[in-house]
Amino acid sequence: MNAEKDERRPGGELEAAVLAALWAADTPLTPAQVQAALDSGLARTTVTTILSRLYEKGTLHRERQGRGYAYRPVQDPHGLTALRMHGELDRDSDRKTVLARFVAHLSPDDEQVLRRLLEEGP
Repeated sequence: MNAEKDERRPGGELEAAVLAALWAADTPLTPAQVQAALDSGLARTTVTTILSRLYEKGTLHRERQGRGYAYRPVQDPHGLTALRMHGELDRDSDRKTVLARFVAHLSPDDEQVLRRLLEEGP
């Protein structure tokens, strides 16, 4: 085994790369198409596993294409971040405290944006 293959990637790096490829395509992609878009030397089975995990997490939709599936993101990058934020909030039973601590750590600029959004709507 060579040193490059032995090194582990940071958590989420492959998922982020797969999502970036799907967002750039703006159309559903098969695992082989994602693999080609990544141009990273990953095996198609690895790409398929990542796509399956993202589908199971609710991050991707999939549709039948031939004998397999083609995948597309359920949200754009901003929408996905918002979903993740909601997911984190839902994991804690004390929503008020979580929100209070989140707001307490906002920059003044972000606080102003949040105030405007709450007053005017998105």
